[in-house]
Amino acid sequence: MTVHTGRHFLQIPGPTNIPDRVLRAMDMPGLDHRGSEFAEIGFAVLSGMQRMFKTRQPVIIYPSSGTGAWEAAIVNTLQPGDRVLMCETGQFAVLWRGIADKFKLDVDFVPGDWRHGADLEQIEARLSADKAHKIKAVCVVHNETSTGCVTRPLDVRQIMDRVRHPALLMVDTISGLGSMEYEHDAWGIDVSVAGSQKGLMLPPGLGFNAVSDKALAVAKANPGLRSYWEWQDVMAFNKAGTFPYTPAINLLFGLREAIRMLEEEGMENVFARHKRHSEATRAAMKVWGLETQCQEQGAHSPVLTGARMPEGHDSDHFRKVVLENFDMSLGTGLNKVKGKLFRIGHIGHFNDLMLMATLSGIEMGLDLAKVPHRTGGVVAAMDVLKRRDAAPMPKAAVA
Repeated sequence: MTVHTGRHFLQIPGPTNIPDRVLRAMDMPGLDHRGSEFAEIGFAVLSGMQRMFKTRQPVIIYPSSGTGAWEAAIVNTLQPGDRVLMCETGQFAVLWRGIADKFKLDVDFVPGDWRHGADLEQIEARLSADKAHKIKAVCVVHNETSTGCVTRPLDVRQIMDRVRHPALLMVDTISGLGSMEYEHDAWGIDVSVAGSQKGLMLPPGLGFNAVSDKALAVAKANPGLRSYWEWQDVMAFNKAGTFPYTPAINLLFGLREAIRMLEEEGMENVFARHKRHSEATRAAMKVWGLETQCQEQGAHSPVLTGARMPEGHDSDHFRKVVLENFDMSLGTGLNKVKGKLFRIGHIGHFNDLMLMATLSGIEMGLDLAKVPHRTGGVVAAMDVLKRRDAAPMPKAAVA
C-alpha cells in the first residue's frame, strides 16, 4: 500500500475543496429546526443565496443534489406531453434530458459535438418556427462540467425576446454559481438550478432553485402532482425562516460561512481569480501540446479545463498514474469522452500555488505515463499568474 503524506489534491470540478472555515462552521451540535435560533440561519442563507443568484425573487433550498433541483424545476412548471427545447452540450445536458424523458416531456434535443456551447442559431430557428408556442421551456447548461464549455444564458434570453417566444428559460448553473458571473434577474432567467458542491465550496447535499414571478405563476396553475419539490410549500415555511421538512442543518451552517467568505473576497475578485486560473491552465496546455476539449472561441470555462489525450493514450490510465504517484485526483471523461480526456478543476477554494502544484503534478504525470508532450507548461502558467495588478482590488462590503 502506498502511503501519501500531506493533503490529497482534489482537482476534479466538483465536489471541490472545502475550506477549513466551512468545515468548522458545520461542526455544530444538533439544533431545533423550528426554533428562533435556527430561523436566524434560515433567513441568513435565504437572503445570502438571493445575493449569489443576483435576484430579488425567491430562492428555494432543498436537502438534495443538483439533480433534485433539476427535477424540482420540471415538476413545478411542466406536465407530461409538454414540449421543451434542450441542447446537447455534454453529459450534464444529456442527464437533464434523461429526467425530462422520465417525466414524459416531448424533448426537442438540439445535437452538439461536446466541444461547443449551445447552438444559438438552432435555438433561434426552432423558436422562430414554433408559431403555435408549443415549446413551454428552453433548458440550457450554463457551464457544462463534462467539457469545460460555457453557454451564456443572456444570449439565449435575447434570442427568446427577439422572436417573442413566451417559453420559460431554465438554466443549470450548478458549476457556475459562485465561480463566474450570473444574474438571474438581469438576464431574464425564469428558473435557475444550482448545487452546493462546486463554487459554493460545500459538500454535496443542497440543491437550489431561483424562480421568477412568471415561473411561480406557471407553477401555481400547473395541476401536475408533486409533494417534496413543491415550491409554494417551501416558500410558505421560509417566511418564518424554516422549512416544511427537516433541513440539512449543518450544511446550512456551512452555507452561511461560505457566503461570508465569498463576499469577503468580493464576487468580482472571485470571478477574476477563476478567469486567471483558467487562462494559466490553458497556457500550460498549449505548451504541452494538448488540445482543450472546448473548441469555441470565448466559451472556455473559468472553472475547469478539459484536456484531450493524444491518440492512442487513455486518460484514465494517465489519471491513475497521477493519483498513485502524486496523490492528486483529476476528473474523468464522461460518456462519449470516456478515456479521451481528463478534467482539471480550478474552482472554488483555490489559489495560485494550488494551481501551480496541480499543473506540476500533471506535467510530471505526462512524463511518467509516457504521454507525448513538450515540457515547459508549468513555466508558461507561472508567467500568466505573475501578471498581476500592482494594487489589490478592494474587497466588497459584507452584507
